[in-house]
Amino acid sequence: MKQFIGFVKKEFFHIFRDRRSLFILFGMPIVQILLFGFAITNEINNVDVAILDHSNDETTNEITQKIAASNYFSIQKINSEQEIEKAFQKGVIKAVIIFEPNFGANLIKTKRANLQIVTDATEPNTANTIVSYTNAIIFKYLSLINLDKKIPYAINTKSRMVYNPELKGVFMFVPGVMTIILMLVSAMMTSISITKEKETGTMEILLVSPIKPFQVIVGKVIPYIFLSIINATVIVLLSVYVFKMPVEGSLILLAFESILFIITSLALGILISTLSATQQTAMMISLMGLMLPTILLSGFIFPITSMPVPLQVISNVIPAKWFVIIIKGIMLKGVTIMTIWKETAILIGMTLFFLLVSIKKYKIRLE
Repeated sequence: MKQFIGFVKKEFFHIFRDRRSLFILFGMPIVQILLFGFAITNEINNVDVAILDHSNDETTNEITQKIAASNYFSIQKINSEQEIEKAFQKGVIKAVIIFEPNFGANLIKTKRANLQIVTDATEPNTANTIVSYTNAIIFKYLSLINLDKKIPYAINTKSRMVYNPELKGVFMFVPGVMTIILMLVSAMMTSISITKEKETGTMEILLVSPIKPFQVIVGKVIPYIFLSIINATVIVLLSVYVFKMPVEGSLILLAFESILFIITSLALGILISTLSATQQTAMMISLMGLMLPTILLSGFIFPITSMPVPLQVISNVIPAKWFVIIIKGIMLKGVTIMTIWKETAILIGMTLFFLLVSIKKYKIRLE
């Protein structure tokens, strides 16, 4: 029995000495519960909503103040309907609330006034929530002003969903699934492939061979570029011909951006391989460090604006976030490179950063 107790103590000592095991045992559950607790929500907070006020009277200003006073929306003004399409394409707003001309006068004279809510339905759940919250604020406002009225005032709200009028969930999931598949195939498989060479000792042989280290890395990742391009092509074909998802923008631009994201993911996979000594470590980093953030913090399921500020900041370093914006813009909104140049530049910058850090790490290893 004493021998068994000693053996158990030894195992405890081994676990506590291994920092990676401790991180997996205690760190990962904490990170996961925080991510799931704060990121997974159907509520909205500080969603950017524009107001187009054709009336600009006391009543519309009062309603606008009620909307702005809630924690749900962050209000900005636009001056014409021509600005709506541009604002939606740039992604600076999620909805527009439009007051009809003579809104206040109509409400007083006819006891009726009209208000329209136009939402970006590339995120169907967010669009529905915006409409519901806005209607709730309007209803609360009416209940206050109708307290002593024999004939109650009524505000007719009409909603219009743009880019996805039927609120098809597939329009939201296809870009996200495409992002996850490309990220995992490119980053995870590349990191495991290179780490396998390091683990078996064959990477050192390759690095001292006549082939230059850069050529070794490029030779390892080219097959995954090819396979990822096939995956991207299959996903787009299935989404168009099976799920009837439109491609409003340029196919050439879509192909270019997809290849750019594939290269970004491959560069990230190379970086992971430099940080990992074994395939198991590379697998853990890829699955826990890439899959969860890609699903939760890319914005394709849960709105980033509704997350706590620290998670919003962290989401900016997730390549998937920028690719989801790009892919939705091209496929659903028909945007051009002039609209998504910032997101494209960020992916290019991330790719260069990952490659530079990886090259430096390999040089250190060779020395």
